[in-house]
Amino acid sequence: MGEWSWPSEAQLNGIRQTVSEMAGRGIEDVRVVVSPYRICPLGAHIDHQGGTVSAMTINKGILLGFVPSGDTQVILRSGQFKGEARFRVDEVQCPRKNANDASEIEIDEDCDWGSYARGALYALQSRQNSLVQGIIGYIIGPEGMDSSGLSSSAAVGVAYLMALETANNLAVSPEENIEYDRLIENEFWGLRNGILDQSAILLSSYGCLLCMNCKTKEHKLIHPPKLGENHETEWQQAYKILLAFSGLKHNLTVNPGYNRRVAECQEAAAVLLHASGDGAAEPLLSNVEPEAYQTHKHILEPNLAKRAEHYFSENMRVSKGFKAWASGRFEDFGTLISESGLSSIQNYECDPSKGSWRIWSTVQWCRI
Repeated sequence: MGEWSWPSEAQLNGIRQTVSEMAGRGIEDVRVVVSPYRICPLGAHIDHQGGTVSAMTINKGILLGFVPSGDTQVILRSGQFKGEARFRVDEVQCPRKNANDASEIEIDEDCDWGSYARGALYALQSRQNSLVQGIIGYIIGPEGMDSSGLSSSAAVGVAYLMALETANNLAVSPEENIEYDRLIENEFWGLRNGILDQSAILLSSYGCLLCMNCKTKEHKLIHPPKLGENHETEWQQAYKILLAFSGLKHNLTVNPGYNRRVAECQEAAAVLLHASGDGAAEPLLSNVEPEAYQTHKHILEPNLAKRAEHYFSENMRVSKGFKAWASGRFEDFGTLISESGLSSIQNYECDPSKGSWRIWSTVQWCRI
């Protein structure tokens, strides 16, 4: 994505000034959380099954300026949505939607945008954290990029978590915040997704590819090879990443198709595990041995067969992709991304008309 030019000092100073005026406090008291968006070159739609994924953050994302409120009150304003969100940290938060409810719900973001902050409070409360301090904050993201397939919801959730934790002097590790954001998505919003998004936001490092095993939670950063004395400049010139937005947005929390496909993956896992004599295992495709899949895949119904084929072929692409990245074979890496995108459309059957699209190099593409 080129040099890391975000956030600029002008952006940070503007947010500090806004919060200072909201709270009647000095600019020097304002803290700013920087929570970047992410891309997933390889590993699409397999994190919820415990697969291994790749990710990296980009130089766009969420900025949340805040100060402790001095009491239990939370007061929030947005640079993108109307109104003001107000609640208290001593209010008990309840989930918005059951993960097993496949019905579509309507959410007016102009009225309900503050619910992600409530979700962060819910996650912290659910693990018996004692919060006595609210925040006064102002949150803003890049214009037109919310709900565009770059994990804006995870970036917002992580930002609110870190602000509330800082205001209440809670020492929380990145791994713990990955779990807290999972609670926001899975329990508060009822979305049955995995941990790819928040892991990328919290664990990535500039210029590296994050490798995350979503079953074991083991992770590592894979650096591109050193090409010469000026290796940092040279590897930046060796490839380009272009993000092209289709112009259509989708909010996964109101789309029943996402949870339905997750359920189909689990149903496929249950069939395969039962056929291989391991029916007591948790129905996740990561619990199915590749050999068992090859032996029993013929018994799967067509839709379930497609979901399983995407999972096992995508895991293989991820493994090949890490080797290609580490050895500097970026063209091979791009080819794998193209194959991933095609499988996402044909086997996972996500809607190719929605969300963002990623172009790798000058000829390779796939869907985020």
